Amino acid sequence: MIRIDNLTIRFGHGQRPVVRDVNLAIDSGTAFGLVGESGCGKSTVLRALSGLNANYDGRIALNGEALDRQRGRPFYRRVQMVFQDPYGSLHPRKTIRSQLQEPLRNQGLDRNAIDVNTVLRSVGLDPGLSYRFPHQLSGGQRQRVAIARALMLNPDVLLLDEPTSALDVSVQAEILNLLQDLRKERGLTYLLVSHDLAVVSHMCSRVAIMEAGEIVEEVDIEALRRGAVEHPYSQRLLRASRMYGRG
Repeated sequence: MIRIDNLTIRFGHGQRPVVRDVNLAIDSGTAFGLVGESGCGKSTVLRALSGLNANYDGRIALNGEALDRQRGRPFYRRVQMVFQDPYGSLHPRKTIRSQLQEPLRNQGLDRNAIDVNTVLRSVGLDPGLSYRFPHQLSGGQRQRVAIARALMLNPDVLLLDEPTSALDVSVQAEILNLLQDLRKERGLTYLLVSHDLAVVSHMCSRVAIMEAGEIVEEVDIEALRRGAVEHPYSQRLLRASRMYGRG
């Protein structure tokens, strides 16, 4: 479903690349994790794939078709993104219902083309909440709204940028389980960016490990759980994750 070849990204002409020669292949209907410490470039890869950053070298393809750097409406019918901060990604002065209808308006569709109530129920929310504003919801409810908005156009792909890191620990598992259920029900393909190996281990079947703008290793999730990684950085990241869990 997703193929990235030799992706290189610079912030400014002549600047040193922040992402260098990244190559990924993600099968349809699977969840793929991209992990690494903060600042390693993983969210930058996600932004290039999403069309938020068109200044890159290399090739990005969706279901075998190379993507233009400037994405049009058809792309956003198929690919949607869920951001890290569920409050910052929602408009504070618009009701939940209005924000869920926004993707339909952007596509030139009738605002009732997709039933908002049905989508809200699919993410575990009471449709009555649709007339509230973001500040009237909890963090977990806001992230469920963000997921619902991403589902409004029935996409094939969800790009997940640290989707639980801004939430309370008690809510994180609920959101991860919801995402798992939605992927299986809808046949979605996920690219999940995270610094948390436990989250990736729960969600994904394969993972690429990124250091300083480069992918240093790609393994299946069972190998990651066994600690069967070869690159020194992968080994350090795994040790750090296990030590953090004990703390």
